[in-house]
Amino acid sequence: MPKPKANLKQIQRRINIIKGQLDGLMRMIAQDEYCVDLLTQSAAIQQSLKSLDAVILERHLHKHVKQQFVKQPDKAIEELMKVFRLSSKRR
Repeated sequence: MPKPKANLKQIQRRINIIKGQLDGLMRMIAQDEYCVDLLTQSAAIQQSLKSLDAVILERHLHKHVKQQFVKQPDKAIEELMKVFRLSSKRR
């Protein structure tokens, strides 16, 4: 079975980057910076979260769903539908 592209260390690195972005946004708000700059930073954070979601989903597909399709195909389909519904809510 091929390994997912992102390992836990890479995922943690992405999370630390997002934490830094959030801290930066909080500093910007505290310093009463220009609102467009705040929105730009917020958009960057949201994009980083979407990217993290994609990495976590890919890892889940490789690590869990792939095996479920062999052993428990109905459960695998149910999980994929759950993920689809979650992603549809975020649009």
